[in-house]
Amino acid sequence: MTYVVIDNCIACKYTDCVEVCPVDCFYEGENFLVIHPDECIDCGVCEPECPADAIRPDTEPGLESWVELNRKYAEVWPVITQRREPLPDAPDRDGEADKLSKYFSEKPGEGS
Repeated sequence: MTYVVIDNCIACKYTDCVEVCPVDCFYEGENFLVIHPDECIDCGVCEPECPADAIRPDTEPGLESWVELNRKYAEVWPVITQRREPLPDAPDRDGEADKLSKYFSEKPGEGS
């Protein structure tokens, strides 16, 4: 099992979760984070730290495409190990519907 970052992180990018990660498996893109599923040790300490409630265990139904997206971008984005300020509009974007199509050009399961 692993944990994955899902769509509510997009356009918020709170980083409270990265400080508690004991294995540094978070990676940072322009407007959200991902977790490398092969590096995550399933400790679960990151999930309650996320103010946007955007971290889920991969055992929840329907998250297969998010595991794939997290793996793909963890391979190319830089690791992040320290908390940073969230994106300026994070409070307004938290909980917004359809963030993946609005703020990210690739959908889970698409692309190379």
